[in-house]
Amino acid sequence: MIKQILNRLPRKPSKSSDNREGGTSTSSSNAYTSSRNSDLASNHYANSSGASFSGFHSTNSGLNLGNKISQVVNAKLNGNTVAASFEALPNFKDVPNSEKQNLFIRKLNICCIVFDFTDPTKNVKEKDIKRQTLLEIMDYVSSANGKFSEIVMQEIVKMVSRNLFRALTSAPRENKVLLAFDLEEEEPSMDSAWPHLQVVYEFLLRFVASPETDAKLAKRYIDHSFVLRLLDLFDSEDPREREYLKTVLHRIYGKFMVHRPFIRKAINNIFYRFIFETEKHNGIAELLEILGSIINGFALPLKEEHKLFLVRALIPLHKPKCIPMYHQQLSYCITQFVEKDCKLADSVIRGLLKYWPITNSSKEVMFLGELEEVLEATQLAEFQRCMVPLFHQIGRCLSSSHFQVAERALFLWNNDHIETLIKQNQNVILPIIFPSLEKNARSHWNPAVQSLTLNVRKIFSDTDPELFEECLHKFEEDQAQENEVKSKREATWKRLEEIAAMKAASNEPVLVSPKATTRNPSC
Repeated sequence: MIKQILNRLPRKPSKSSDNREGGTSTSSSNAYTSSRNSDLASNHYANSSGASFSGFHSTNSGLNLGNKISQVVNAKLNGNTVAASFEALPNFKDVPNSEKQNLFIRKLNICCIVFDFTDPTKNVKEKDIKRQTLLEIMDYVSSANGKFSEIVMQEIVKMVSRNLFRALTSAPRENKVLLAFDLEEEEPSMDSAWPHLQVVYEFLLRFVASPETDAKLAKRYIDHSFVLRLLDLFDSEDPREREYLKTVLHRIYGKFMVHRPFIRKAINNIFYRFIFETEKHNGIAELLEILGSIINGFALPLKEEHKLFLVRALIPLHKPKCIPMYHQQLSYCITQFVEKDCKLADSVIRGLLKYWPITNSSKEVMFLGELEEVLEATQLAEFQRCMVPLFHQIGRCLSSSHFQVAERALFLWNNDHIETLIKQNQNVILPIIFPSLEKNARSHWNPAVQSLTLNVRKIFSDTDPELFEECLHKFEEDQAQENEVKSKREATWKRLEEIAAMKAASNEPVLVSPKATTRNPSC
């Protein structure tokens, strides 16, 4: 019984039986296996796309490139970045309309091969063929007159991913943060593969913007993972690439509404890491430029999520040392929020004061420029909430020995809206800033600052002469008291020097009694 059951089980055939039953030699069997593997590799993309190329081969014998494509694919799969040589496929105009989609997919497969551009003499012919093919499929997408199928979208995203998503290489940037204000003078690093990357970016841009791209279908492939990898590329040192990325991401944000919250959150995370961890990123300006357009489209009233984004991400972006690289875009975003909701002005101004620079004069000038834009959109109620700490800071800027800081602070009075706000609250503001104005008018080393200060003093004296005289009288009293304290301090030091000189003549140690030090607490 057991023997009968065992006899029914399949037996592993031996090599000799294979040769006897098949009538083929080992070499012929290996040849068949290799040819089959070659055919599978060459038809891999066609099978995955669900398209048959048999009719395509019959219509044009010049398209029989299965072995060459298989070599390319195998080389890529084995980890080689440079593929075996291949030939260009025919133009779209040379094939019937029924075969154009198949040809498009094959061209996409050809473009999946990534070449090494560090050596310009390597694979010159293949690089030219690929660039020409990229241009052809770009034109094909632009002129498409029918909805792209799911298979085509899958192949498009695969080709784009193969070419764009890569490890970014850059020179060491350890010292760049310390030299943030010199970065604008540095030559940008250009990617040697840009001749191909540019066409791929343009292809992606046209695909996303095409009316033939169904967003509901395309979102399966342009998904969260795709968006995250696209955002990673914003750290590229090549400004040309960042410019394309900015346009592409903005198009994706506009077309794929389902991805909008995720894109905003992902950009937030980039900002958080930049602010609190690395302070190194090349694409902050471009990301802020995208956000400026997004903020402009926010509906009113603003969501709590958007207000938190302002407080937690945008305002802390004033902290990094390399703010000159993106301050213009940041200032635009901040101003957009205040124009959307004037009640945010208080939070924005207090946030600026929190990160106000102390020793960096050029950064202070930028802050004053941004402050003017914010104040121009600020209403009276919000202005009154923050005017005391604000004008304490403006007073310090007015008395700055750096003439550009003092000059920029005085320029605030050239803005009619800001001047009106100040006049309406000059009873509070003038006593705060009057000492700085008076010292500038009397002793500032820069003639332009002195002239501007006199103009501002005249505005206050003409508006409310009594208040001005009162502040002037108080300033003179304070100055007299300060001079008295100064003279007492100098007299105390002079007495100590005389005592020390007398003791030195007699070689006796100098001892200062506690009574001598407490006699004048101001010393």
